Amino acid sequence: MADVNFNMPKQWTDAAQAAGMDDASGSLEYELIELLFFAYRDFISDPDEILAEYGFGRAHHRVLHFVSRNPGIRVTELLDILKITKQSLGRVLKQLIDEDFIEQRTGPLDRRQRLLYATDKGRALSERLAAPQSRRLARALAELPEGGHEIARQFLYRIIDENERARVAHLANKR
Repeated sequence: MADVNFNMPKQWTDAAQAAGMDDASGSLEYELIELLFFAYRDFISDPDEILAEYGFGRAHHRVLHFVSRNPGIRVTELLDILKITKQSLGRVLKQLIDEDFIEQRTGPLDRRQRLLYATDKGRALSERLAAPQSRRLARALAELPEGGHEIARQFLYRIIDENERARVAHLANKR
């Protein structure tokens, strides 16, 4: 595995110094911020191309992902996970339901509950969207030294707000 060792461009270090940050107090964080931006850009690029075939966007992807991974999820739970407005979810959900990617059922005990399930078509699309992301992650993890997978996992958890970590861990590990 080749070491990744980049020097910060002079204009970036000059800007950091002008903002009152020297190398010890800020450049690593700024490098990580930018690496996260670029990693996210590339991580979503393949699914974005697939979504465009359907006229869908990233919100459709997120809804379909969490509904597929959590069959019978309540609309209120999905709103809490995605941190979006009811109106925003409503638009996306209506389109996914109308196009038979998700079905909505009433709760067995409480008829006011709206439970969401991915249809076969929805699960197939969700898997198609996840496949290139899974390959990208597998390649990156394979290039890490032993124990790197756990370090990467812990790093990502620590980026999540502390009061959300337990809930996210529960969601991510319940399968």
